[in-house]
Amino acid sequence: MAAVQNGARQIECTINGIGERAGNTAMEEVVMAMRTRKDTFGIQTQIKTEEIARASYLVKTITGMLVQPNKAIVGANAFAHESGIHQDGVIKHRETYEIMKPETVGLPSNRMVLGRHSGRAGFKDRIVKLGFSPQVEELEAAYQRFLEIADRKKEIYDEDIRALFSEEARKSTGDRFN
Repeated sequence: MAAVQNGARQIECTINGIGERAGNTAMEEVVMAMRTRKDTFGIQTQIKTEEIARASYLVKTITGMLVQPNKAIVGANAFAHESGIHQDGVIKHRETYEIMKPETVGLPSNRMVLGRHSGRAGFKDRIVKLGFSPQVEELEAAYQRFLEIADRKKEIYDEDIRALFSEEARKSTGDRFN
């Protein structure tokens, strides 16, 4: 990128950075750096960035070389957030933790991963999106139960949340058949 700032106009790179031995510069990282930091680089490309994720998947499929989950731009966790403070920041102002939208590289959206590091804001955001509107006391009870489950599971899925709210509803009505 320093070379681009100093006048280079051709960059040798590959999709997913794959290459012989140690690999090469990852095209998706170069392209998105230039796109998100136009003010720094002052260059535009003709690359349709919305096709980056699809191209990455195609290369992975053809070569059999897996993309690491933590790989920038195209990794499964590139736009995933589990930490409570990150979830709260993304909910309030996405740009706090994401300098680009997942859609700009052809991914559906960021992913709020619910797990043991999730806070109340991420938990509440998910349950509202699932159509639940609990009272404050119900929310707190459900959140405490969520934390118990999160201690035993790596990731909490929407089905787990639905089951949790069904369980909480049975408890609140005194119906305890399981």
